[in-house]
Amino acid sequence: MTLPERIDVVVPAHDEEDGIAGCLGALADAAGLLARSHPDVTVAVTVVLDGCTDRTAARLHAAAAAEPLWRTVPLDVVETDRLGVGRARAVGTTRALASGPAPADRWLGHTDADSRVDPGWLVQQVAAHVDGAHLLVGAVVPDPDDLDPAVLARWRRAHPPGSTLGHVHGANLGIRADVSVALGGFDPVPEHEDVRLVERARALGYDVRATTDLPVVTSGRFDGRTPGGYAEHLRITYGDAS
Repeated sequence: MTLPERIDVVVPAHDEEDGIAGCLGALADAAGLLARSHPDVTVAVTVVLDGCTDRTAARLHAAAAAEPLWRTVPLDVVETDRLGVGRARAVGTTRALASGPAPADRWLGHTDADSRVDPGWLVQQVAAHVDGAHLLVGAVVPDPDDLDPAVLARWRRAHPPGSTLGHVHGANLGIRADVSVALGGFDPVPEHEDVRLVERARALGYDVRATTDLPVVTSGRFDGRTPGGYAEHLRITYGDAS
C-alpha cells in the first residue's frame, strides 16, 4: 500500500497528572521524527480527559504550551464525564475520524496517558500501513523507575526477547482506520477493550501483525485505573520486593 495521508493518535486519560506530560513529550518526539522521515504524512492527536478529578488537564495544557510542535500538529482535547477506558477510546476515535481524509487513507495509533512511545513509534505505524497490515499489536515494558529493583529483576527474568509477542496492550496498538470502522471500534467496556478488538479482527480474518520492536514504556505502578489492567497484572505476577 501507499503511505497513509494521516495518522491519528488517540490517548484516553483518567487522573494521569503524573504521566501526561511525559506522554505528550514522547508523542512530540515521535511526530518530529515522522515529519523528517515522511513529510507527506500528517499527524493529529486526540486526548480524551475521562472524568479527571486531578491536575491532568492543567498539566496537559502546560506541556502543550511549552512544546512548539503543538502549534503545527493538531492536538484535540476532549473532556468527558467518567466513561471508562473502552468508551473513552471509542469517543476519541470517533472524534478523530470526524474530519480529515477518508478512513482508507488513515491509520489510528492508540496509546495511554501513563505511557511514553518510542521516538520511532509513528514511523513504525506508517511502515505497518505500507506493508498492508490491518492491525499492529505492539509490546510494552514497565517504567523501571516505578519498580523496586527486586521486582524489576523478577520481571526481566520472565521476559526474554520475544516473550511478549502477541500480547495485546492498548498502550501500543495500531489499526487501519477503515478496519477500525468495519470492526465497530472499541467496545464500551471498563477494561480489555483492546483484547476484544484484536480477537474480533482475528476471527474475521484481518491481517493482525505483532512486534516486540520499539516497545512503549508504561507505568509500573501497582494501583491501576482499571481493576484487571496492566498494573494489576504486575502486582499479582511480580509482587512486592520481598
